[in-house]
Amino acid sequence: MANKEVVLELVENLIRIENEKKLLLEEQKDLFTDYREKLDVKALKAAMQIAKIKSRLGSSDNELDDILNTIESRLTV
Repeated sequence: MANKEVVLELVENLIRIENEKKLLLEEQKDLFTDYREKLDVKALKAAMQIAKIKSRLGSSDNELDDILNTIESRLTV
C-alpha cells in the first residue's frame, strides 16, 4: 500500500495546481474583458485556435487551406 505521506504530498500538489489553474483562468477572463472594447475577442479566440491547428500541421498547411476553402464555399452557398 502507498505511503500515507506520499499520497498526501501528491494530493497537496494536485490541489495547488488546480488552484493555480483557476487563478490563471480568472486572469485570462479578466484580460479578455479588458480588451473586449478594443477588438473582437470572439474573432481573436477563433484566430488563435486556427493558428494553433496550423502550427501542428506543419507541411500540411496548404492542404488544410484547400480543404477549408472547399468547405467554406459549400457552407456559404
